[in-house]
Amino acid sequence: MYAIELTPEHPVDQLASFAAQAESNGLDGVFASHHYNNRDQFMSLSAMAERTDDVLLGPGIANPYETHPVTLASRAATLEELSDGRAVFGIGPGDKSTLSNLGFDHDDALRRVLETFTTARKLWDGERVDHDGTFEAVDAGLNYEVGEIPVYVGAQGPHMTRMAAKHADGTLYNGAHPKDLAWAREQVEEMADERPEEYGEFDLAAYASVSVAEDEAEAREAARPPVAFVAAGSPPPVLDRHGIDHDAAEEIGQAISAGEFPTAFEAVTEPMLDAFCIAGTPETVAERTAELEEYADSIVFASPLGPDVETAIDLLGAVLDRRSH
Repeated sequence: MYAIELTPEHPVDQLASFAAQAESNGLDGVFASHHYNNRDQFMSLSAMAERTDDVLLGPGIANPYETHPVTLASRAATLEELSDGRAVFGIGPGDKSTLSNLGFDHDDALRRVLETFTTARKLWDGERVDHDGTFEAVDAGLNYEVGEIPVYVGAQGPHMTRMAAKHADGTLYNGAHPKDLAWAREQVEEMADERPEEYGEFDLAAYASVSVAEDEAEAREAARPPVAFVAAGSPPPVLDRHGIDHDAAEEIGQAISAGEFPTAFEAVTEPMLDAFCIAGTPETVAERTAELEEYADSIVFASPLGPDVETAIDLLGAVLDRRSH
């Protein structure tokens, strides 16, 4: 799978046009990210479903804190119906920096994510569910039929990655550097014997922040916002893997939480850009994509895509053409 992530910072109609453009450029899927301060991801995905025919569509990712897990399962199932069977359920703990604004503190993140998609699968199978864990449900069920929906867990640290490898269909692994994907591949392989056979092959998807433009400097400058969010949310082992100063990453996170985005973006260092984003010309992106594919099964080109999203989607289409020849 080659897919892109679209951020609902753009008007919904424009997002739908981007999705149609991605489909015409040979991409296999489109994910919509979620932060409460952007437009609603599921409404955006619905508009994309109406404007596309074949691409997979899903949240990248939804979090089970702001929305009750049973409601999330129903939203994914509604998208499955609206898109004629093209939905993917991207589920993860969500972005700490913005969730903290809403009073959530990521308690029991791994359990909550696992319980959320385990419950969703039961609901999609037509079961009624009683659940008493990180959330409660009493005799909950869906009043309509649902097909099978692949579950992709958003992961970066060891525990979430290994849990995904055991229980989910795939992971949207938050990494843009071969070091990170090599590490993730090790986690997946270590869990191979514990994975039930009926789940089939596991898809390790590199959810890689990408910024592509004909001008390398412009591409790198456009990468600062997403890299700030990645750096702020990265666990200590990931920071250590790339020699990133913990205090510098924490200061960026504090600036994001305070809404001081220009300060956060300005604090992004060159090593952070190299570690957490593929930024440069189409040639650079093609080379770095090839390096990731030594370890990853799928690639999701995640935001910002480039200084101009419309141009970037066409350039990524050219990257795919280059990869296929």
